[in-house]
Amino acid sequence: MKLLYLSFITSIFFVSCKPIQNAKKDVAPHKPNILFILVDDLGVNDLGFTGSTFYETPNIDQLASKSFVFTQGYAGSRVCSPSRATIMTGKFTARHGVTDWIGAKTGADWRKNKREDKLLPAEYVYNLPKEDITLAETMQANGYKTFFAGKWHLGGEGSYPEDHGFDVNVGGFESGSPKGGYFSPFKNPKLENKQDGENLSMRLAKETSNFINQNKETPFFAFLSFYAVHGPIQTTQQKWEKYKNKVKNQAIKENGFVMERKLPIRQTQDNPIYAGLVETMDDAVGYVINNLKTLGLDKNTIIIFTSDNGGVASGDSYSTSNAPFRGGKGYQWEGGIREPYLVYVPWTTSKEKTIDYPVTGADFYPTILDYAQIELMNNQHLDGMSLKPLIEGTKVPKERALYWHYPHYGNQGGDPSSIIRKGNWKLIHFYEDGSNELYNLKDDAFEQNNLLKHYPELSLDLYNNLKNWLVSVNAKYPETDLEFDLKERTDYDKIIVNSLLRKLEKERIKILSEDFTPNEDWWGSKITKD
Repeated sequence: MKLLYLSFITSIFFVSCKPIQNAKKDVAPHKPNILFILVDDLGVNDLGFTGSTFYETPNIDQLASKSFVFTQGYAGSRVCSPSRATIMTGKFTARHGVTDWIGAKTGADWRKNKREDKLLPAEYVYNLPKEDITLAETMQANGYKTFFAGKWHLGGEGSYPEDHGFDVNVGGFESGSPKGGYFSPFKNPKLENKQDGENLSMRLAKETSNFINQNKETPFFAFLSFYAVHGPIQTTQQKWEKYKNKVKNQAIKENGFVMERKLPIRQTQDNPIYAGLVETMDDAVGYVINNLKTLGLDKNTIIIFTSDNGGVASGDSYSTSNAPFRGGKGYQWEGGIREPYLVYVPWTTSKEKTIDYPVTGADFYPTILDYAQIELMNNQHLDGMSLKPLIEGTKVPKERALYWHYPHYGNQGGDPSSIIRKGNWKLIHFYEDGSNELYNLKDDAFEQNNLLKHYPELSLDLYNNLKNWLVSVNAKYPETDLEFDLKERTDYDKIIVNSLLRKLEKERIKILSEDFTPNEDWWGSKITKD
């Protein structure tokens, strides 16, 4: 049935599409190329153009200078797999069912993590649903050569990129992190080792460029999905030294962490290892963009750049800080879901390229179809809308509700909760105690003032809207753990406060010391073949 539907859509495209005249004098290509760049775990403030004075990202900053910058761009989820599924399907997480990172424990199995939590996380879908017609399948059916490089994490054997519409897959399999680290050998069954010590981000950039070189005469949809900047964070000695010295020139802050509700959270951008990882990713972005220019394809290639969730400020590698935004990866606050969100359309001459309208990962699917002059598939990308009219200034969309559903515990300290944003208002519903938080993001983007008691009617209206929507999409919910022991939880929390916080501060200072050496070959970056 899927193939028949795609064939039908293809026939509509070839019969009915016409070149669209830009609002100004420029003419859009009949079938523009699409380059989609997705970074893993990149925080909203991890780039120069978004405010970082520590990390250096000149290539992405240059891209941003000529792109449409969505200041209120959101990922589909606070963690990776659900967000990626939202991009591929055009649906919010509760609707497509992939609500947690694939591999996370659920139900009674959650107790094996020894977290002593009140709830047992809900079940979720473990593969990108085959009944969905992915963005790649639609592009493929409409004459595009499709390519995927890097992190997939949307299922195992039978649910790889090549099973969901990508002609070529380099490096995408079930793993959510780089098994062999960021320097070859990569331990990746979908990525051949060519040279020991080769950098993973640059290798993915070169593979993407090779694909573009081989398909420059045909429309292409290239999806470059970096494993960076996910942990384990690694870099070269040279980049570590550069950023270590940069920290010292700016003066090392006495404290880098504070306690959030359950875990410490980083407040400073001063990790030289993570900084090197970010800069190498930026180098790789520059490599691909420069290749487009060399081939003369930069004038008819749309470039999209974003991240799959917030920066890792808690848990995992405690890599970065999203401050002044609250939280980070795994959290229900803005630091967990607000992202860098760029759309570069080279032939659009609008002078105003900063857009404040709230948008999400679900919007990429219909936007790409719209620009490729492919009939929109409203029954597929149910929760997304085309941003083309907004970008071209031909139509201002009406206010809409955005939803996030995460009936799980984040490894980073986040709580099982669901979110609705409508206009400037954001309501978070917590499942442990049934409480709500209400924020006016126009006045309080950093979520410091819970206005729930000041706006009881508005809060109830938003909560009912959220609840009804979740019911309409058959959302799954966490359940009470009848074996929960409050004393054990209290003891667990004391260990976090009294031990982990101090340990993190010691590690932070150690990484900045002159004699720091992670191992003899710097995670393999110094290994080269004769």
